[in-house]
Amino acid sequence: MRALVAAGAAALLAVAIAGCSQDQQTAADGPGTATVVASTDVWGSVASAVAGDHATVKSIVTGTVADPHSFEASPADAAEISDASLVVFNGGHYDHWVDEVLTSNPDVPTVDAYSLLAPSQEPANEHVFYDLGTVKEVARNIAVKLGETDSAHAADYTTNAELFGEQLDTIAASQRAVGQSHPGASVVSTEPVAFYALRNAGIVDKTPASFANAVEEGDDPSPADVATMLDLISARQVSAIVVNSQTETPATKQISDAARGAGLPVISVTETLPEGKDFLAWQRDTVDEIAAQLDSAPATSR
Repeated sequence: MRALVAAGAAALLAVAIAGCSQDQQTAADGPGTATVVASTDVWGSVASAVAGDHATVKSIVTGTVADPHSFEASPADAAEISDASLVVFNGGHYDHWVDEVLTSNPDVPTVDAYSLLAPSQEPANEHVFYDLGTVKEVARNIAVKLGETDSAHAADYTTNAELFGEQLDTIAASQRAVGQSHPGASVVSTEPVAFYALRNAGIVDKTPASFANAVEEGDDPSPADVATMLDLISARQVSAIVVNSQTETPATKQISDAARGAGLPVISVTETLPEGKDFLAWQRDTVDEIAAQLDSAPATSR
């Protein structure tokens, strides 16, 4: 009897070991367990492009309704950040609520996009997701960080980041082509969201620095700065106006209305992803929007 029991136990142990080995093999072949938390769907899309099927990506701010500047993290959001395998965020005080959570959780691995901005891109602007060179560096850093914790898929992360970077290079070339097709083009912006896209295209932004700084700080621009913007528009000294469609104040509405009244085209940009778009599609659409609106600019504007 004892021999039968021993034989049965041995058989069960063998099955258990085999089952365990099979589970381990399945886990190795299947998706990884890393969880990437991104401050916005913009950075979440970049992370997803690098992670592929090997990690779970969660974006906290999604859609074009919420303003990332004024967003406040809930306790659930804070828990997701503190428990993440990797946090990808904008930095530069743009998504300050992430910094606040990370201050209490300094051991969480992070990729801070703003910190990767090249010195050549000074003066700095917090909307670094429109600087495709910085986005490329973010993707590369995500690949490195994920590869450190998931070495089995490190090569995949690197390959994905490289392919993503090549697509970014193509979009950057399209931006420059828009500027080359519209020599002398200039704009004013109700908020410097597309700062880097315009710079890469060689399109001059004539917005008074004090106006842009006030908007960035969440303050009302001075009456003198508003008047300067209105003068540039009414005299058609710019080709178009760039508007952040996610935020509107009485001052920015006044400027947008003046542009439409003067027959100047309005280029609409966003800070987060439009529904159904990933990062690459969003940036391609932005390039197309800039090109189309400049094509329709009055011949007398400059």
